[in-house]
Amino acid sequence: MARPSAEARLALEHLKDTVIDLMLDMPIWHDAPVESLRQIPLGVLRKNATQRHGVTRWRRGVDLDAMQVSDVEVIDLHPQLLDAQWSAYAAFVLHHEYIHALGFRAHDSTFRRLEAAWPGRAAARHANEFTEALRRARAMWLWVCNECERTYPRQKPSNGRYRCRTCRTVLIDRLNPDRV
Repeated sequence: MARPSAEARLALEHLKDTVIDLMLDMPIWHDAPVESLRQIPLGVLRKNATQRHGVTRWRRGVDLDAMQVSDVEVIDLHPQLLDAQWSAYAAFVLHHEYIHALGFRAHDSTFRRLEAAWPGRAAARHANEFTEALRRARAMWLWVCNECERTYPRQKPSNGRYRCRTCRTVLIDRLNPDRV
């Protein structure tokens, strides 16, 4: 976990207020201690994370069967989520993490029902797009299929050892122009 900059802290506070205010208006959260979520500090993940978009971190020694909002140490979000282009998806991710903070640890049917109640449901579809953007920004190499033009961002060259998942053509190595 990294420390957020002053600018990131302001963006996180704004995001927190937006998400909690929306949750307070959602009937599904009417009986939940949503207002207590304001006490949870928000932070950022390391910028080189590509798989994790947000995480709820619990205090050590917490009884996992009797968790409370006060047992949450911090909720960290990926710093790229604070860019304006990802704001709708950032709100969805924070809502997801707040569901965990409210005691729903498992991604079971109850959790998914609560998550699906978010008014900006279309934002959830940006998860794959966000992951792909993170991978592309970090990749030194693009493995390119000359047949179907699909690209695979990677850290190392393929040296002709891999084939396209779609058309089975041998992939060609190209330096990522975004990193050069």
